[in-house]
Amino acid sequence: MKTAIVTGVSGQDGSYMAELLQQKGYRVIGLVRNTETAEQKLNDFSVKVAELIAWDMLHQEALETLLAEYKPDEVYNFAAYSSGSGMYDEPVNMGEINGLAVTRILEAIRKVNTKIKFCQASSSELFGEAEESPQSETTRFNPRSPYGAAKLYAHSMINIYRKKHGLFASSAILFNHESPRRGMGFVTRKITHEAAKIKLGLATELLLGNLDARRDWGFAGDYVFAMWKMLQHNRADDYVISSGQTHSVRELCETAFSHLGLDYRDYVRESRDAFRQAEKVELVGNSARARTELGWQPEVDFTTLITMMVDADLKQLRNNI
Repeated sequence: MKTAIVTGVSGQDGSYMAELLQQKGYRVIGLVRNTETAEQKLNDFSVKVAELIAWDMLHQEALETLLAEYKPDEVYNFAAYSSGSGMYDEPVNMGEINGLAVTRILEAIRKVNTKIKFCQASSSELFGEAEESPQSETTRFNPRSPYGAAKLYAHSMINIYRKKHGLFASSAILFNHESPRRGMGFVTRKITHEAAKIKLGLATELLLGNLDARRDWGFAGDYVFAMWKMLQHNRADDYVISSGQTHSVRELCETAFSHLGLDYRDYVRESRDAFRQAEKVELVGNSARARTELGWQPEVDFTTLITMMVDADLKQLRNNI
């Protein structure tokens, strides 16, 4: 039986990874800030992780002790400040958690066992104000937020530890990925949740920013599967993980509301306070390397993803009522 450590296991990505690994027969050790809070979140997701351990991401020695005790074959890092609407909030703490903490993990692996494989959940925010579209592994990074800058530092250190110390360390450059487990701070979940509330008569209006803003959205379950395949590959490398297609916020609204038999135009209003200008260069990922080298491809398309989220929100709200 393989053993894997999953940090941030109670979040959207961590919970899907825990499910996947357990289906494949792994022993899963979940590292979280608070075990009681994490257990409640996992219960909400109907995910059971038997071994939850409280961990301070800034405490490297504690991680070294955990690695020596549990002897994991693989480590997946999802612990990070969320990128939702807070990419500029608390930049110092964001640098510590999203940047330096990754170096602490790499250093712990180097000290304890260089055979442990490591995968980092990185972000398309590395590209920031991109200079070309679509973006691939060779596109120049140009982050525009503390979140993106911290992720770029972590990404750079992964490459350094791979080359200098021979670690099997990989970075998954994940474009936007959603699911029914997505937090309310993200526009996708905000739309599907509010659409369900409107359907049930619990709300009458949804205020959003730029409806013509476009994103490359995929399903979180597909993306963690790509990360697992990265650590089963014969060599460590960095991969863009994306759907390769963009959709507008307007399309997202239309898909969500029409699934409920509603016309989004009757309920959705643009708010100038939340308005963001569209990027000069479209942010869309080129995941050709992952598809070719790993044999990976996303299975859940955009429409299926959004209707899945709407159905989950509708069910949750009805249960609450």
